[in-house]
Amino acid sequence: MTRLQGKRALITGGTSGIGLETARSFLAEGARIIVTGSTQHSADTAAATLGGDVVAVGADALDLDAQRSLADTVRDHFGELDVAFLNAGVSDWRPFEQHDEESFDRLFDINVKSVFFLMQALVPVLARPASVIVNASNSAHGGGQNANAYAATKAAVASLVRSWNADLFVARGVRFNAVSPGPIATPLYDKAPIPADYRNEVMEAIRKGIPAGRFGDPREVAAAVTFLASDESGFVVGHDLVIDGGQTTLY
Repeated sequence: MTRLQGKRALITGGTSGIGLETARSFLAEGARIIVTGSTQHSADTAAATLGGDVVAVGADALDLDAQRSLADTVRDHFGELDVAFLNAGVSDWRPFEQHDEESFDRLFDINVKSVFFLMQALVPVLARPASVIVNASNSAHGGGQNANAYAATKAAVASLVRSWNADLFVARGVRFNAVSPGPIATPLYDKAPIPADYRNEVMEAIRKGIPAGRFGDPREVAAAVTFLASDESGFVVGHDLVIDGGQTTLY
């Protein structure tokens, strides 16, 4: 298929999970892509796995200079950018009273601050028209236990989607949408501090809380992002697509 033929795309956090599957989908649809990882090694590894026309960039989300420099990378390789999938982020699920200033700041610095200033840097290199998709979370749509600070970061980026459309859609032809995944089978759970003795129990408890009866597949989110990146969705502006097997709707 060629829904993204000739399009120039940036995928942040494109080294695993949803980001990596989206990179595969974009390539299959004919796009040229830049993928970022938290280190140059992780980005290079992903690019080698993907093959195709891929530029790999190490850009730690905590390093605002590295995020801003992505605009220069886009300019050097592509001139302009047709699609951006702002996917890089972290989760930290813990009881509200266990958060401290450091854990709170880390969540907001990576999930909100870096996204805000990366987008600010990218505006001058965005084509007209262009499509930007932000990875939010279904946690922003409900009151999940232990979600608190993490959910607040995702609510913040979902709000930015609305504000950025007000700033840039009519003025520059850039449309913003979001996807809000629920529990997706990605390495995120491998990185979570779940004691090995309780891992199966925890994962089963999560699965039972999904009306569809299973975790989502990263490819299902990638398919939605690909649609939002394509011209097929040219009349879709400011939408936040919840992809969670019915969790938000039914529970």
